[in-house]
Amino acid sequence: MDVIRQVIYRINELVAGLDGDMSTYATMIIRFILPALALIIVIRCSHSLFREKSESELWGQLKLPNGTILDMFSWENVIGRAKASDVFADYPTISRNHAALIRDDKASWKAYDIESKTGVIVNGKKIEGDIGVPINSGDTIELGGIPLKFIAADNTDEYEQAVSRTRPGRYYKQRVTIAYLTLFQMFLGLQLYIALDYEFSSAVLYSFIALIVLTWACYIITRCLKRVAFEIETIGFFLSSIGLAVTASSVPSDLSTQIIFIILGIIAFFAMGWFLRDLDRVKKFRRIIAYVGPVLLLATLVFGTRLHGATRWIHIGGMSVQPSEFVKIALVFAGAATLERLFKRRNLFSFIALMGICLALLAGMRDFGSAMIFFVAYIVIAFLRSGDFTTIFLSVAGAGFAGLVALSAMPHIAGRFASWGRAWEYVDTAGGFQQTRAMTAAASGGLFGVGAGNGWFHNIFAADSDLVFAMMSEELGLIVALIAVCAILVYAVYTVRYATEARSSFYVIAACALSAMMVFQMMLNVLGTMDILPLTGVTFPFVSRGGTSLVASWGMLAFFKAADTRQNASFVVKAPKRPKFSGGGAIIYKDEYDEPYVGEYDDQDQYLEDSHKTGRVSNQSGKSKQESEWGDPEERFWENLDDSFWDKDD
Repeated sequence: MDVIRQVIYRINELVAGLDGDMSTYATMIIRFILPALALIIVIRCSHSLFREKSESELWGQLKLPNGTILDMFSWENVIGRAKASDVFADYPTISRNHAALIRDDKASWKAYDIESKTGVIVNGKKIEGDIGVPINSGDTIELGGIPLKFIAADNTDEYEQAVSRTRPGRYYKQRVTIAYLTLFQMFLGLQLYIALDYEFSSAVLYSFIALIVLTWACYIITRCLKRVAFEIETIGFFLSSIGLAVTASSVPSDLSTQIIFIILGIIAFFAMGWFLRDLDRVKKFRRIIAYVGPVLLLATLVFGTRLHGATRWIHIGGMSVQPSEFVKIALVFAGAATLERLFKRRNLFSFIALMGICLALLAGMRDFGSAMIFFVAYIVIAFLRSGDFTTIFLSVAGAGFAGLVALSAMPHIAGRFASWGRAWEYVDTAGGFQQTRAMTAAASGGLFGVGAGNGWFHNIFAADSDLVFAMMSEELGLIVALIAVCAILVYAVYTVRYATEARSSFYVIAACALSAMMVFQMMLNVLGTMDILPLTGVTFPFVSRGGTSLVASWGMLAFFKAADTRQNASFVVKAPKRPKFSGGGAIIYKDEYDEPYVGEYDDQDQYLEDSHKTGRVSNQSGKSKQESEWGDPEERFWENLDDSFWDKDD
């Protein structure tokens, strides 16, 4: 603390020594520096995410009678004659979606009969009903009269893949990107320090120093957990930095509260990641969490406070909480499902019924914006679960009818639609007062803004929440505002790219639904501010002032990490433990003569040497054997740290 006080004292002396012209010059220079740093941060994160190889994990195989090997690259595999099946078996006696083979966290497999006409037979015994039958490596599974030998990857196979797969960080070092982010935070805090009154100067410095410490602390924790990817968290901290600047400019007295909410969001991120790490635990509690959603909405409807026509907040101990932000995550738990549940129609109908209850409660709360976001999540989840366009079409038609009813029953919503696209005709009335000022402020900021803390738009109601895009554009410039929009879009593209390699359909559905919600929420905020869409009163994720939205946004990031199976990228995804090298793996590979090959080794060095020769461990990065196994020499310190924190319940 003494060091921090000395730093702040020196900064006070430095800034106090600047006359008016020098302060103006400093602010002007920072206005050009911030967009450049923001662009570098987002480009480095996006390139690191999208240039990395999307490599599959091999979890098992099926051997056909003719010796053909069918690989399984997921924990949940549909076997059938449909080309969209995970394991394509082109036999006329096999149904399009015949069976499912599903692995759990404990490496145990089960076989399910899903939509077959001839049934599924395991070791001569037919599967009855929709109950999974345990299977082991070497068992025979008969589909449509075709016997398939099941081969499960063992610990040695899993470790071989871990050795061969490319780790993130090959193109961009994460710590360098964080260094750029630190510079962005420092310049942003300095600009606010110059602009704000002296009574808030210390609060600004302490807040941004705390944010910098939190950023690096999270990075160090991630490395201590033997994980190397930090792009998702970096973008979250980048957006949270802008959000902290928004708070400093609009309500500087709330800076300490905003830092507390950032800390709570980070805690929620790691806690949710720990929870999602065990898929069996997720399946055990998902129904309970799903029921929490309607309960929270009902509590809001009964005990909430109505403000500007909508009942969104519950006041607890002098603080206002918006439960609908947390209900988004509960909704995803209700809708996302593992593979064995996807083929049971009653599960989809149960989700539709639950969604109907939530939308009805939101209608009672008159929260039109949240209802739209929830409906987008429903569309994504319903399509991923069923692939049925008829269901989607009927749902959209029903939502359109419900929207017309809402317009006739809710005057404040009808008023927003009446002024939609014609805000300048209502410049001095409720229909267009906020949006006309928002567009004026955004235009006055230009490309580089007037400087953080130097704008006037923060005096308009909801400027730091529902209209925050205009406030960003005014103070930080259109370039930074659009970079913030692109940062949210990076989350969506990242999710779609890596969700295809996720280990479970639960992670795929959850990550895609939450990314769609986040993008749609951002679009409603930005386009509503600019009068391209009606103003719905939703926040900009991470940026808008308010604790509930910030904590929920950080919690969502854990679902994105759960879908990321890049080697050692995500702390949510378990890494294989090092085997004792007592023998070769069970998986059948091909050597240079294209002959089936299973190795047997007792010596670790000989095992690795011959593995690279035969292709069992492919050195895809072109590094030396030692670097391929242990990583870059300067990274070995992190790789040797204890991983027992996660192993306690793995």
